[in-house]
Amino acid sequence: MKIFKMAVVTAALVVSTSANSALIGRDLDGNLTTAEAYYDDITNLTWLADANYAQTSGYDADGRMTWYEANNWASTLEINGVTGWRLPTMVDTGVPGCNTYSYSGTDCGYNVDTTFSEMGNLFYTVLGNSAMYDAYQTINSSYGLTNTGNFINFKSNHYWSDLAYLSGSLDRWTFEFGSGRQGPNYFGNSNYALAVQTGDIGASIVPVPAATWLFGSGLIGLFGFAKRKKA
Repeated sequence: MKIFKMAVVTAALVVSTSANSALIGRDLDGNLTTAEAYYDDITNLTWLADANYAQTSGYDADGRMTWYEANNWASTLEINGVTGWRLPTMVDTGVPGCNTYSYSGTDCGYNVDTTFSEMGNLFYTVLGNSAMYDAYQTINSSYGLTNTGNFINFKSNHYWSDLAYLSGSLDRWTFEFGSGRQGPNYFGNSNYALAVQTGDIGASIVPVPAATWLFGSGLIGLFGFAKRKKA
């Protein structure tokens, strides 16, 4: 009976750990084997798991596109009937000028306020990465895209935002995952693109690892053993 109680406590911890996770796997292809997307239950965003899906899908040879090409790719993207994808966005706080080398900026530079940037929040808060420089202009020894989580094909490079830098400007906001810097970038440059959408796509949660399933089978066995012993 002591073994049974210990197993129940362990199972509760597994469930609790999963429930507190910010990124929840979502199935897009119906195979229920790997997550093709991840839902962030804090920001209410669903990110495509492949950070260079434009290349993987064959849409573009290397996944690097101009802003117009990237915007068109995201807005017309359909994966097994799932549409509504877009480029990540951010909030331009309207502060005159943009010092892209600010070391503790709000919407521009390093260490941006993550409430103003979907990619900034993904880089800093969700994945726990560090900018090239801290607020004291000291270089971080472990800066950059050191943690990509369960995302694949992430590039330490510029990724397009959907927002124009200024009205009538030829620049668009980008986030540079190699240094953690956000700033303007000429719209005709070739950069990468992340696909995201607001809300939960509603696909099935990817099953827990096989080891956990085996653990669950063990619990069933223990239930049966307890019943037989009681009889």
